[in-house]
Amino acid sequence: MGARWLLSEDHQQDGADDDTRPNRAAGSEPGHVDLHKGRRSFRSPSCECGELRRVVERMSLDQHDDDWRARLAQLESENAALRAQLESENAALRAQMESPPPAAPATATVSGYRGRSRWWTALAATLIVIGCLLAPLAVIGGWGKTTLTDTNAFVATYAPLAHDPVVQSYVVDQASTAINTNLDVEQLTSDVIDGIKALGVRPRASVALDALKAPATQGIQDLIRNGVNAFVTSDAFAQTWERALQISHKQLLATLNNDPNALIAASADGTIGVQLGPIVEDVKAALVARGINIAARVPPIDRTIPIAQSDQIPTVQAAYRLIIAIGTWLPWVALIFLAAGVLVARRRSMALVWAAIGLSASMLVLLIGFGIGRAMLLTSVPSALVPSSVTTLLYDTATAAMKDTALSALVLGVALAIIAWLAGPFRAPSRLRALYNDGIAGLRRNAEQHGVTTGRVGAWTFAQRRVLHVIIALAAAAAVILLRPLSGEAIAWILILSVVLLVVLSLVERPAVEAGTERQGEPLPAAS
Repeated sequence: MGARWLLSEDHQQDGADDDTRPNRAAGSEPGHVDLHKGRRSFRSPSCECGELRRVVERMSLDQHDDDWRARLAQLESENAALRAQLESENAALRAQMESPPPAAPATATVSGYRGRSRWWTALAATLIVIGCLLAPLAVIGGWGKTTLTDTNAFVATYAPLAHDPVVQSYVVDQASTAINTNLDVEQLTSDVIDGIKALGVRPRASVALDALKAPATQGIQDLIRNGVNAFVTSDAFAQTWERALQISHKQLLATLNNDPNALIAASADGTIGVQLGPIVEDVKAALVARGINIAARVPPIDRTIPIAQSDQIPTVQAAYRLIIAIGTWLPWVALIFLAAGVLVARRRSMALVWAAIGLSASMLVLLIGFGIGRAMLLTSVPSALVPSSVTTLLYDTATAAMKDTALSALVLGVALAIIAWLAGPFRAPSRLRALYNDGIAGLRRNAEQHGVTTGRVGAWTFAQRRVLHVIIALAAAAAVILLRPLSGEAIAWILILSVVLLVVLSLVERPAVEAGTERQGEPLPAAS
């Protein structure tokens, strides 16, 4: 039998011919061995090989089916385990969401503002409030430290008043009154007429000369006043006014420092103001040059143009000493308090918004206070001493720099609050930023589809966008701080230009994702 298993399939045809031989027994199958008849017949080896192949294939299929069944059972088991794990995790998350959040720890943690205690919030609010309260005092102290102690700054502040008609008219009145008072024009006129009468005149002529005393006196006074007015309205008066301011400021400092030799201590009428002596000396020279020789008799005049009464000096002296002590450092102290309040806050974005709002509110209160102070000054200074128009002009000149500083801080505070809110993690500004970014991205894509692209310049702009934004912000802040006088129109133009520049930068920017997409010009290779 072993030899028959090894027969090749090449003999299948021979086996088929043997099966068709006629000497085969009837009813017998090919290759059947008839043991009863004592003879043997051979079956074809090809038939046995075919049956063997079918048996082997059936066994192989059965073995593969068993392997696949085992693998499928293993996968189903793993799937069931994963499903059970997922359901347990979902149940835990659902329970965590439905249950109240755990209480925050009492001590601060390093992981962020959530772990900070409520004491940090109270400390931040306290620091911000102190900074906002110090801000108006810092504005006043900074102005006082610069203007009251520096003669050049004082002169530069009040020198432009030499060209103001209100001040010119007031100086003409004060100078004319001082000259007429010290010259005694009426007595001089009377002496001249009496001298003429002593030469010998008729009675009727003597009566006529006596009648001319009043008109002659008035004529001389008008002549002096016209000469004073011509000088005050000329360009030469500006230099005289500056020299008078320098002398006045030195005496003002002596008064504020409680110097016994100061003007206030020696003044009979108890007023403080601008020295009139230098102005009268220049007026005398101008009158003599115009042919009014009588003006040469005017003696030196030690008189001031009144600004304030002497009963206000003790209060002014106390304020001056306080300004000298803290005027330089107070602005920095206020800024340090505001910055510290933002840094220690639990939510710094919200703290920055409120700090900016508080700064703007304090500056608004200061501006309102300037208006109230102006009204109080008009009621406290008698119009007989100083005309209300002059008082208003002098007060507005003195507070102009402080008003500009307060308005600048107010604008910067509002702008900082808006920027901090838009850049903060709040819901509304997040949506606004998303809408803006989507709109800019759409415009950029539309431009690139039409062949308009910024290329490397756009990529560089995107990489340096934060630096460029800081430069624009600093330029706008510098313009608000340095531009004088600061008007609402100027502020509006600064804001409009800043916004336009930011939008242009957004359009020019070319994010790295878009640039990388354009560089990928070739398709990806197909996966093998």
